[in-house]
Parts: sequence; structure tokens; C-alpha cells
Amino acid sequence: MNLRTEGQILTRPQRLAWLRLIRTDNVGPNTFRQLLNRYGSAETALEQLHGLVRRSGTASPPRVPSLAEAEDEVAAIEKRGARLIASGEPGYPPLLRHISDAPPLLIMTGGENLSWKFTIGIVGARNASAAGRKLAGMLARDLGDEGYTVVSGLARGIDTAAHAASLRTGTVAVLAGGLDHLYPSENIPLAEAIVANGGALITEMPMGWEPRARDFPRRNRLVSGLSLGVLVVEAAKRSGSLITARMALEQNREVFAVPGSPLDPRAEGGNHLIQQGAHLVTGAADIIEALATAIPTRRRAFEPEWEPELDLAAAPPSEDDRGRLLQALSVTPVAVDTLVVETGLSVSSVQTLLLELDLGGQVEWSGGQLVALRG
Repeated sequence: MNLRTEGQILTRPQRLAWLRLIRTDNVGPNTFRQLLNRYGSAETALEQLHGLVRRSGTASPPRVPSLAEAEDEVAAIEKRGARLIASGEPGYPPLLRHISDAPPLLIMTGGENLSWKFTIGIVGARNASAAGRKLAGMLARDLGDEGYTVVSGLARGIDTAAHAASLRTGTVAVLAGGLDHLYPSENIPLAEAIVANGGALITEMPMGWEPRARDFPRRNRLVSGLSLGVLVVEAAKRSGSLITARMALEQNREVFAVPGSPLDPRAEGGNHLIQQGAHLVTGAADIIEALATAIPTRRRAFEPEWEPELDLAAAPPSEDDRGRLLQALSVTPVAVDTLVVETGLSVSSVQTLLLELDLGGQVEWSGGQLVALRG
């Protein structure tokens, strides 16, 4: 089973292999997808890892969790009444599969009867005003009554107001840490209420994972990826909410914003988004009308030319090929097709080399198809 197969359910050995692979050092969603498409299974990919890393010139191979560690994580997930859902399986949110770095595995508790077809992300300031929280709650409630599932990040302020107002109609909280490390702790009762009312808690992080600052932008891409569109209610000009809005645009989602007073710093972000073309929102009807024809599509990274059928019997790229690619790379992100043109190498060779360098921790990806040397 690969990431393109829909409707199939992993066997237990397959699920454990997927879990071991995605928990391996330097293996993120993009690298996981490339490995599975290349080798056909996570089991085979795990067998090939050390050889790939050795060819990258990295001194030490990445740490691969043992089978026992994977079994322990699955047991801990099930003990909390949660489930591990693989991409392509029934229950995996369908909109999320359309983003370039969709998690191959999600941990989810609750949400068995949620509607994933009509979803709206609502985000905003943690230090929101009373008026901002009230408006977020009104919009979440009205959208819920119209059949929309509200998605947010369980943060203080706007997120909290949106979740609380949509408990009755269904809401999804996306976590930056493990399912057993809810943040902020003051929202643990809210998280419990979300599940008790038929909503869901979702994370891609392992059990026991305490969220770090870098994990929140990673969480934000899931908030937007789960949603047809994202609404920003109060946000400073440099804030996590604007990161979510940017990710929504990259994922071909709609972006909405509530205008505010130019005198309030919390309105700067929303007003800026409107100036840049976001939908101005004064009520739920503005959002419903815009989302009536919204159809997210896959980004270019998912098109066939970026996942060629590789001839595994062919000779691997040479050291000269590797040198040409490294010379073309820098700390500034560049598109894969640009690297193909600059180096004169085949798409297959470039992808092979980038995969080896990625596993060796020498490059990093952004936006699904831009790659750069690690600083």
C-alpha cells in the first residue's frame, strides 16, 4: 500500500512499519512519501535507509525506532481511546490529503461521526479582546448551525472562543504536542468537552511529546489543511495566525479576515490580509457564499513528474552528480525543477540525491517543492 491508495486498511505489521518510518530521524512527511513511492512499502524502505544515508556521506545513520517501541506507542494510543489513522484509510480527513506535506499517520480521538466535507478554520490572537472573542464565537456558532465543522488549535483567545461556541455542532482541535500533553493546560477541560460532544482531537506528534515553539507552525499547516478556508479574527502583523493564513494560501484554501480598528495592533494582521485580497467578513454568510464553490487541489509536488517510476536496477548517481547538485544548492530555497535545469541531471537522479541528502540531515524542504541546504 502506498500513499496514493485510498480505502485500504493497513495490516498491523504495515501500521507498525509506517510508524517506525515516520518516527525515524530526518524522515518527515515528504521524505516518507518519496520512500514509500520508491520502495513500495515501509518495510522495504526501512531496510534501505542505512544504504541511502551512507551514500549521502553522513557519518552516522538516523535512529530508527525498534518494533517494540512502535508497539508501545500504539498501545499507549489505544489506552487513551484514540486511534492511529493512515493516509488513504477510511477516517483520514480527505481535505488533508491534498496538502503537499500531509502526515502519513494521524493520532485522533473522537470525531467518528464528524463531517469532514465542510470545514472552516478559525484562528486569531491569544490576547484577544472581549469583542473579538464574542465575534469569533458568534461566527463559529452560525457556521456550525449551517453544517460546518470548526477547526482550530486549542490556543487561548480566539481559538478557545471558536471551539467553545461550536461544541454542539462539532469542532476539531489540532494539537502541537502529543495527545497526553495538551497545551495550554487550562484548556484540558475544553478538550475533554470537545470529545464528549462528538468533536475530535488530532495530532501527528508521538505520545509523550511536549510542544516546542517550532511545533506550532507545523500544527498550523494542519489547521489550514483540514479546512476549506481559514478565518482570521484579530491578529498582530507578525503572528502565528498569519502563518496559518499564508499556509492556507499555499494549500489553495480560501482566506477570510474580520476588519478592525487601525488603532488596535490586534487588527493589523487582519486588515493587512484584506488589503492583500482576503475575503472581508462581517458575518457567516460571507464565508458560506465564498466556500460554496471551493475545491482544494493538489499542489504541483504531487503531479506524476515529481514521482517518476524509478528503475531501481539502474546505477545510482555518481559522486560527480552529487557534487553538481550540492554546488547548485544553497541556504536559499530553490525549486526542484530549477535544480534539474541547473545541474543537467535527470529528475530521477535529482530526486535520488535529494532523498539521500534529506535522510542525512543536510537539506530541508519548504512549501512542498522548495529545498535548501541546512544552515
